[in-house]
Amino acid sequence: MTMSKQQPDAATLRHMLLDARARTLMLSRDLTGGQLLGPRLTIVNPPLWEIGHLGWFQELWCLRHHPGAEPAPSLLPNADVLYDSAIVPHDARWTLPLPDFDAMLGYLDRVLQGVLERLEREEATDHLRYFVQLAAFHEEMHCEAFTYTRQSLGYGPPNTGTGVQRPAAAGPWPGDVKVEGGEFMLGAAPDEGGFVFDNEKWAHPVRVKPFRIARAPVTHAEFAAFVADDGYLRRELWSGEGRRWREQMDADAPRYWLKHESGWMQRVYDEIRPLPADAPVIHVNWYEAAAYCRWAGRRLPTEAEWEFAAATAPGSPEKRRYPWGGTEPSPERGNLFGVFNACTDVAAFPQGDSGWGCRQMFGNAWEWTADWFGPYPGFVRDPYGEYSEPWFGDHKVLRGGCYATRAGLLRNTWRNFYTPDRRDVFAGFRTCAT
Repeated sequence: MTMSKQQPDAATLRHMLLDARARTLMLSRDLTGGQLLGPRLTIVNPPLWEIGHLGWFQELWCLRHHPGAEPAPSLLPNADVLYDSAIVPHDARWTLPLPDFDAMLGYLDRVLQGVLERLEREEATDHLRYFVQLAAFHEEMHCEAFTYTRQSLGYGPPNTGTGVQRPAAAGPWPGDVKVEGGEFMLGAAPDEGGFVFDNEKWAHPVRVKPFRIARAPVTHAEFAAFVADDGYLRRELWSGEGRRWREQMDADAPRYWLKHESGWMQRVYDEIRPLPADAPVIHVNWYEAAAYCRWAGRRLPTEAEWEFAAATAPGSPEKRRYPWGGTEPSPERGNLFGVFNACTDVAAFPQGDSGWGCRQMFGNAWEWTADWFGPYPGFVRDPYGEYSEPWFGDHKVLRGGCYATRAGLLRNTWRNFYTPDRRDVFAGFRTCAT
């Protein structure tokens, strides 16, 4: 656990907690009856369990956790055996004796009030500041999971209530930019400010050769050409693991694509819509992205290449916190925080361009990279040991955020990670020249 020089005060921490909780309620309050459990799927949690898990996590780290001591008892009987994701098997989460929705909301409120009272009483000590941020960011990540769970289960779109105007059709954004390469510091620096997860620590020198990377992610239209050219059926385009996955799933198109006499359609939450040609393809897994790259004579960027393209600029020695610089994310710079409940065209948001001219490196779609998720040199596990270390070696790294990601989570060093077969998440990819 390392804290940087720029630290949020108690008022900022309170705001973070309240914002995260408001979003949790926005994403779940309209669920009723069987929707609260939903069908048993390997890729999602039952929403009722996930809501309780958020309260348990916040209570554990912000109220019950004391260094060098066993956790204090929970406000909720049997909370640890119900909601500890490290010990509760995924398949068991549909059959546990969970409290009902109203009881769960009451538990969440009691925990939140307890944390707010502790903040008022103790102010923002280093210990409390770290764990409050951990709990708030954890809740925001689960809010994104709530969003793609609603998509997976075919529920209606969340009512974000933002009132932000959707940008007009912007079209494609083809072509590459040339990135000069060089040595840079991959990862987060201890003094750059803000909360940092253990898998980002710490910045270390990496040499990147010159490369060419696409100005925008691969679009639906581009991926549809791969599908039309029997991309899913051509064995030479798929790795051994990819072929096994494709044959097991009998996949012939991205998830939620539906063949129609007039062309491809897609299911977006509970609606069938025309496939937006110039929006980034999403709900494709790493195997599908790699097969497309072989078909196109391209490749996925390495994690270091992606961060170099996002965080540096020609002629500048300074790393940027965001692709466009140091200014906080805003609706003009990227499609984030679920304001549109869908992806926009890849040419939208020119104000969010990176220093090299890459567009939408933040927002719209997570982007698969070539690399397996692993520790940086000198890795030290943070107190929440289940966050990173258990997933090293069998997950792939994604970068950039999607339309359902809370902007406050992101920075150029932030690493997401999923197994290469996952395509329920809002993930796409951009390519590099070979």
